[in-house]
Amino acid sequence: MSLERVAVIGGGAWGTALAQVAAANGREVLLWALEGDVVAAINKIHENPLFLKGIKLSPSIRATSNFSDLSAVDAWLVVTPAQHMRAVLGRSPCPNMPLVLCSKGIEESSGKLLHEVAREVCPTSPIAVLSGPTFAHEVAAGLPTAVTLACQDKTTGEALRSRINLTNFRTYLTDDVCGAEVGGAVKNVLAIACGVAEGRGLGQNARAALIARGFAEMTRFGLAMGARRETLAGLSGLGDLVLTCSSTSSRNFSLGKAIGEGRPVAELLTDRRTVAEGAHTAPVLHRIAVERDIDMPLVAAVVDLLEGRMKIGELLETMLSRPPGHEED
Repeated sequence: MSLERVAVIGGGAWGTALAQVAAANGREVLLWALEGDVVAAINKIHENPLFLKGIKLSPSIRATSNFSDLSAVDAWLVVTPAQHMRAVLGRSPCPNMPLVLCSKGIEESSGKLLHEVAREVCPTSPIAVLSGPTFAHEVAAGLPTAVTLACQDKTTGEALRSRINLTNFRTYLTDDVCGAEVGGAVKNVLAIACGVAEGRGLGQNARAALIARGFAEMTRFGLAMGARRETLAGLSGLGDLVLTCSSTSSRNFSLGKAIGEGRPVAELLTDRRTVAEGAHTAPVLHRIAVERDIDMPLVAAVVDLLEGRMKIGELLETMLSRPPGHEED
């Protein structure tokens, strides 16, 4: 299977970084972006100053805002916000086109993981999920990165891996699509909780405890959804959780930090140029957890905070004063 012609759908920081990976060694990549100024800048000066300032992009990346240009490629790397993925895939030339889902979240309206959404919209397309601990600016700059590529079809998975695997972008293959998606979705919500703790100055010990207890919640949820434990303990689960919960380069951590510092939640959610997917994922993740009787107290506390039912002090008390039990619980 030849997948030489690749298109990246989404001209934000992560989409641009993935285009840079796919364009290694001068290979041509088509990047679709909604913003006309992003398209113009990439084509004229080989930069994306709006979303990835200071990174010089490969001249073999060509940008477009014309959706019809995307029909002449072999595979799509879909990097649109999770809540818009269904609409974007509905415009794709679906038959047999491999789709690599590179966004992280759960569809609010349906409660479905993104690979389930893709299968509904494009039932004949092979589906893969790319996930892991990745800050876009580091990937675009060529710094060492390792990711999980999940695909149930081995031939498609190996073809996709060979197309994007680089010395500094190591790609590990698995067939556990559910596990790769669960890790990416849940960690965004937990990063908000860790950001709140950072914003309140609670220290490194508290954040480490939240990461560990958050990983327990991620594992419980993932196993209930059919994921494998080893996937959740790998790059797309624990690895991504640690990264996202530890740096203001994470949009979700930054959102939580600003909340912890006292800024109004409503203001933060309406005044963000980039999307903090955890704010959208939290309510539907909590809803699924309640329906399936999965204990996720940190997720529940984040939802109560975002929806105004809990104040910062109450959230921290909830997160840090639960009765201690067995650590494996």
